[in-house]
Amino acid sequence: MKGVLLVNLGSPESPTAKDVKPYLDEFLMDKYVIDVPYLLRALLVRGIILRKRPEESAHAYAKIWWDEGSPLVVLSERMQKKVQPLVNVPVALAMRYGSMTIEKGLQELHDKGVTEVMLFPLYPQYAMASTLTILVKAEEIRKKKFPQMTFTDVPAFYNKPDYIKNLADSIQKHLAGFDYDHLLFSYHGIPERHIRKTDVTKSHCKIDGSCCNTPSAAHDFCYRHQCYETTKQVVKLLGLPKDKYSLTFQSRLAGDKWLEPYTDIEIDKMPAKGIKNLAVVTPAFVSDCLETLEEIAMRAKEDFEAKGGEQFLAVPCLNDGDEWCQTVSNWINDWAE
Repeated sequence: MKGVLLVNLGSPESPTAKDVKPYLDEFLMDKYVIDVPYLLRALLVRGIILRKRPEESAHAYAKIWWDEGSPLVVLSERMQKKVQPLVNVPVALAMRYGSMTIEKGLQELHDKGVTEVMLFPLYPQYAMASTLTILVKAEEIRKKKFPQMTFTDVPAFYNKPDYIKNLADSIQKHLAGFDYDHLLFSYHGIPERHIRKTDVTKSHCKIDGSCCNTPSAAHDFCYRHQCYETTKQVVKLLGLPKDKYSLTFQSRLAGDKWLEPYTDIEIDKMPAKGIKNLAVVTPAFVSDCLETLEEIAMRAKEDFEAKGGEQFLAVPCLNDGDEWCQTVSNWINDWAE
């Protein structure tokens, strides 16, 4: 019997430092997120970051928390509930971090008699800190707990035509009536070394502006290329001129060289360049979360207005939109049949 496990990032149990701390510990101690030797990672995370970050993150979570709970979890649950009636196989939901574990999701499917699992990371673009860590964790659990199961991994869908159309249609719908000067595509940042680590050719990725446009097997696992390709295809569908949009990367940590240009720095420059009405879309996420609702819709908006910007629109993620849920169900049905 076949079944599907949708997997998203996860969330603390509540917007309190007490609950945020263990969540951050699990997240940041993941060797695919902070990819340094264990002792150095433990020193950095438990000796430095977790001394101050839980309080700061709890404050940020508190600003976006809904009555039903974490927006990321709530929106993922709504999506799963919309997809389930559209398919003929069981669909479970799990999170990479937090209490909604991958093991619980696989157990739910196992209890329904599922032996073939479509493992579906909810990330359009491939990255070791998102897609890969899900695939590795799920395989570890499968070997230990569910050896009779087999997995079919859903590859990055950054350039699938129906996803691109969903994204373009959503952007167009939310921009209706907003006289914007510029549309910013802001993707979650990653350290540049992650790009080189996932380069299957071990030589292609130079991160110099040319490699992403040169055909290569590396592109199947290159986050940077996939971000640019998503933008390129959406822009083509929307018919945007080159001076009407740009691409940046957000959410970097200090100390490493991360993908550039940086969202916060570029947004700060825009009002002085005559961009007074700004729209921002965040295509690295399919569900709104801390990085979209607090970092962009609140902090980036405040910074933009403080620099002289007038109107700021944060375009919502696809979330549980009907068209997106139909697309996901189509992919599942194609696989199940």
